[in-house]
Amino acid sequence: MRFVVDAQLPETLVDHLQHLGNDAIHVKRLPGGGDTSDSEITTFADSAGRVVVAKDSDFRHTHETGGHPTRLLLISVGNVRNRNLLALISAHHNEIVRAFEQADFVERGTKALTLHPRRGTGR
Repeated sequence: MRFVVDAQLPETLVDHLQHLGNDAIHVKRLPGGGDTSDSEITTFADSAGRVVVAKDSDFRHTHETGGHPTRLLLISVGNVRNRNLLALISAHHNEIVRAFEQADFVERGTKALTLHPRRGTGR
């Protein structure tokens, strides 16, 4: 999968996703760096076919109300040590990737993976 990781998440997550076989980039590597706006991140992700990985509920809102970013992985684990975040992603990586076959908005919490219905389908 192709991911763009938001500034609120560690750059080590990019390395970890790459190690798991994904194409991943951190927003700090975009032309605007860490100051890249959410709308610029969304435009980049949508045009490049990337999933936005974020903790920011603003992405949830714009996805649910306007369908952008087109694909979103929301990390809803609260404050967690980086090593615990990476372990969570490792443990559920295949499940997360498969979830995007059925949903455009996937939420990884501490206890469950939630697939939100595709916009306009009701499923």
